[in-house]
Amino acid sequence: MEQEPILDRGGDQSADTAFQRYVVPELPALLRVARTLTRNPHDAEDLVQDTIIRAYKSIATFDGAHPRAWLFTILRNTHINRNRRRRPDLFDDPNDVETIAEHRTSDPAELVEQAAFRDAVVTAIATLPQKMRTVVELVDLESCTYAEVATALGIPIGTVMSRLHRGRKHIKDQLVAKGLVNKKVSST
Repeated sequence: MEQEPILDRGGDQSADTAFQRYVVPELPALLRVARTLTRNPHDAEDLVQDTIIRAYKSIATFDGAHPRAWLFTILRNTHINRNRRRRPDLFDDPNDVETIAEHRTSDPAELVEQAAFRDAVVTAIATLPQKMRTVVELVDLESCTYAEVATALGIPIGTVMSRLHRGRKHIKDQLVAKGLVNKKVSST
Protein backbone atom coordinates (compact mmCIF):
# COMPACT_ATOMS: atom_id res chain seq x y z
CA MET A 1 0.00 0.00 0.00
CA GLU A 2 1.56 3.26 -1.13
CA GLN A 3 0.96 6.43 0.87
CA GLU A 4 0.02 9.68 -0.76
CA PRO A 5 2.70 12.37 -0.54
CA ILE A 6 2.42 14.69 2.42
CA LEU A 7 1.42 18.17 1.31
CA ASP A 8 1.95 21.48 3.04
CA ARG A 9 -0.58 24.33 3.27
CA GLY A 10 -0.01 25.26 -0.37
CA GLY A 11 -1.08 21.79 -1.45
CA ASP A 12 1.65 21.31 -4.08
CA GLN A 13 4.80 20.72 -2.07
CA SER A 14 6.00 17.29 -0.90
CA ALA A 15 7.30 16.57 2.58
CA ASP A 16 10.83 16.31 1.17
CA THR A 17 10.61 19.74 -0.43
CA ALA A 18 9.17 21.30 2.73
CA PHE A 19 11.89 19.60 4.77
CA GLN A 20 14.59 21.00 2.49
CA ARG A 21 13.04 24.46 2.63
CA TYR A 22 12.34 24.78 6.35
CA VAL A 23 14.55 22.32 8.23
CA VAL A 24 17.86 21.96 6.37
CA PRO A 25 18.81 25.68 6.57
CA GLU A 26 18.35 25.58 10.36
CA LEU A 27 20.61 22.57 11.01
CA PRO A 28 23.67 24.65 12.05
CA ALA A 29 21.58 26.60 14.59
CA LEU A 30 20.05 23.39 15.91
CA LEU A 31 23.49 21.87 16.38
CA ARG A 32 24.81 24.96 18.20
CA VAL A 33 21.89 24.93 20.63
CA ALA A 34 22.10 21.15 21.07
CA ARG A 35 25.81 21.39 21.93
CA THR A 36 24.99 23.90 24.62
CA LEU A 37 22.16 21.81 26.03
CA THR A 38 24.04 18.51 26.06
CA ARG A 39 27.61 19.75 26.63
CA ASN A 40 28.80 16.76 24.58
CA PRO A 41 29.29 16.87 20.78
CA HIS A 42 28.16 13.28 20.22
CA ASP A 43 25.02 13.71 22.32
CA ALA A 44 24.33 16.97 20.47
CA GLU A 45 24.47 15.22 17.11
CA ASP A 46 22.14 12.49 18.39
CA LEU A 47 19.75 15.11 19.73
CA VAL A 48 19.69 16.95 16.40
CA GLN A 49 19.13 13.68 14.56
CA ASP A 50 16.15 12.82 16.79
CA THR A 51 14.86 16.36 16.30
CA ILE A 52 15.00 16.25 12.52
CA ILE A 53 13.30 12.85 12.47
CA ARG A 54 10.45 14.28 14.53
CA ALA A 55 10.35 17.37 12.34
CA TYR A 56 10.15 15.26 9.20
CA LYS A 57 7.31 13.20 10.65
CA SER A 58 5.33 16.32 11.51
CA ILE A 59 6.25 18.55 8.54
CA ALA A 60 2.74 18.13 7.12
CA THR A 61 1.27 19.97 10.12
CA PHE A 62 3.80 22.81 9.98
CA ASP A 63 2.36 26.04 8.56
CA GLY A 64 5.68 27.43 7.33
CA ALA A 65 5.78 30.34 9.78
CA HIS A 66 8.82 30.64 12.07
CA PRO A 67 10.67 27.41 11.24
CA ARG A 68 13.49 28.11 13.72
CA ALA A 69 11.06 28.53 16.62
CA TRP A 70 9.21 25.37 15.56
CA LEU A 71 12.45 23.38 15.37
CA PHE A 72 13.80 24.76 18.66
CA THR A 73 10.57 23.67 20.35
CA ILE A 74 10.98 20.16 18.96
CA LEU A 75 14.64 20.18 20.02
CA ARG A 76 13.81 21.31 23.55
CA ASN A 77 11.04 18.73 23.96
CA THR A 78 13.24 15.97 22.56
CA HIS A 79 16.03 16.95 24.96
CA ILE A 80 13.65 16.93 27.93
CA ASN A 81 12.29 13.52 26.95
CA ARG A 82 15.78 12.07 26.50
CA ASN A 83 16.84 13.35 29.94
CA ARG A 84 13.82 11.79 31.57
CA ARG A 85 14.93 8.40 30.27
CA ARG A 86 18.52 8.48 31.45
CA ARG A 87 20.63 9.51 34.42
CA PRO A 88 22.36 12.86 34.18
CA ASP A 89 26.09 12.79 33.53
CA LEU A 90 27.75 12.91 36.92
CA PHE A 91 31.29 13.12 35.67
CA ASP A 92 31.73 15.88 33.12
CA ASP A 93 35.16 16.13 31.55
CA PRO A 94 36.48 19.59 32.51
CA ASN A 95 38.88 19.48 29.54
CA ASP A 96 35.93 19.24 27.14
CA VAL A 97 35.10 22.97 27.47
CA GLU A 98 35.65 24.93 24.25
CA THR A 99 37.87 27.98 24.46
CA ILE A 100 36.08 31.30 24.55
CA ALA A 101 38.47 33.24 22.37
CA GLU A 102 41.95 32.52 21.12
CA HIS A 103 44.30 35.35 20.20
CA ARG A 104 47.63 34.60 18.58
CA THR A 105 50.71 36.25 20.04
CA SER A 106 54.38 35.43 20.36
CA ASP A 107 54.93 37.25 23.68
CA PRO A 108 55.20 34.58 26.41
CA ALA A 109 53.96 36.92 29.13
CA GLU A 110 50.91 37.82 27.06
CA LEU A 111 50.25 34.13 26.35
CA VAL A 112 50.29 33.38 30.08
CA GLU A 113 47.98 36.34 30.75
CA GLN A 114 45.55 35.21 28.04
CA ALA A 115 45.57 31.64 29.34
CA ALA A 116 44.89 32.84 32.91
CA PHE A 117 42.05 35.05 31.71
CA ARG A 118 40.55 32.29 29.55
CA ASP A 119 40.81 29.76 32.39
CA ALA A 120 39.20 32.21 34.81
CA VAL A 121 36.29 32.83 32.40
CA VAL A 122 35.81 29.09 31.81
CA THR A 123 35.88 28.48 35.58
CA ALA A 124 33.42 31.31 36.21
CA ILE A 125 31.04 29.95 33.57
CA ALA A 126 31.34 26.46 35.02
CA THR A 127 30.35 27.75 38.48
CA LEU A 128 27.13 29.30 37.20
CA PRO A 129 23.88 27.51 38.02
CA GLN A 130 22.87 25.33 35.05
CA LYS A 131 19.96 27.55 33.96
CA MET A 132 22.13 30.66 33.94
CA ARG A 133 25.07 28.89 32.31
CA THR A 134 22.92 27.62 29.45
CA VAL A 135 21.64 31.13 28.68
CA VAL A 136 25.14 32.68 28.85
CA GLU A 137 26.55 30.00 26.56
CA LEU A 138 23.73 30.31 24.02
CA VAL A 139 23.81 34.11 23.85
CA ASP A 140 27.49 34.91 24.37
CA LEU A 141 29.23 31.86 22.93
CA GLU A 142 26.77 30.64 20.31
CA SER A 143 25.46 34.09 19.27
CA CYS A 144 21.80 33.15 19.57
CA THR A 145 19.26 35.94 19.92
CA TYR A 146 17.21 36.35 23.08
CA ALA A 147 14.12 35.19 21.18
CA GLU A 148 15.91 32.06 19.92
CA VAL A 149 17.09 31.21 23.42
CA ALA A 150 13.63 31.82 24.86
CA THR A 151 12.12 29.50 22.26
CA ALA A 152 14.82 26.85 22.65
CA LEU A 153 14.48 26.76 26.43
CA GLY A 154 10.74 27.40 26.63
CA ILE A 155 11.07 30.46 28.85
CA PRO A 156 10.02 34.11 28.45
CA ILE A 157 12.48 36.57 26.89
CA GLY A 158 12.51 38.51 30.15
CA THR A 159 13.79 35.42 31.95
CA VAL A 160 16.52 35.04 29.32
CA MET A 161 17.57 38.65 29.87
CA SER A 162 17.53 38.29 33.64
CA ARG A 163 19.58 35.07 33.64
CA LEU A 164 22.03 36.56 31.16
CA HIS A 165 22.49 39.72 33.26
CA ARG A 166 23.03 37.74 36.47
CA GLY A 167 25.36 35.30 34.70
CA ARG A 168 27.49 38.05 33.19
CA LYS A 169 27.65 39.84 36.54
CA HIS A 170 28.82 36.64 38.23
CA ILE A 171 31.54 36.16 35.61
CA LYS A 172 32.71 39.78 35.94
CA ASP A 173 32.74 39.52 39.74
CA GLN A 174 34.90 36.39 39.51
CA LEU A 175 37.34 38.15 37.16
CA VAL A 176 37.53 41.18 39.46
CA ALA A 177 38.15 38.91 42.46
CA LYS A 178 41.08 37.29 40.64
CA GLY A 179 42.49 40.68 39.65
CA LEU A 180 42.10 40.04 35.94
CA VAL A 181 39.67 42.94 35.40
CA ASN A 182 39.60 46.19 37.33
CA LYS A 183 36.46 46.95 39.30
CA LYS A 184 35.58 50.01 37.20
CA VAL A 185 35.38 47.87 34.02
CA SER A 186 33.12 45.34 35.74
CA SER A 187 30.47 47.94 36.56
CA THR A 188 29.92 48.92 32.90
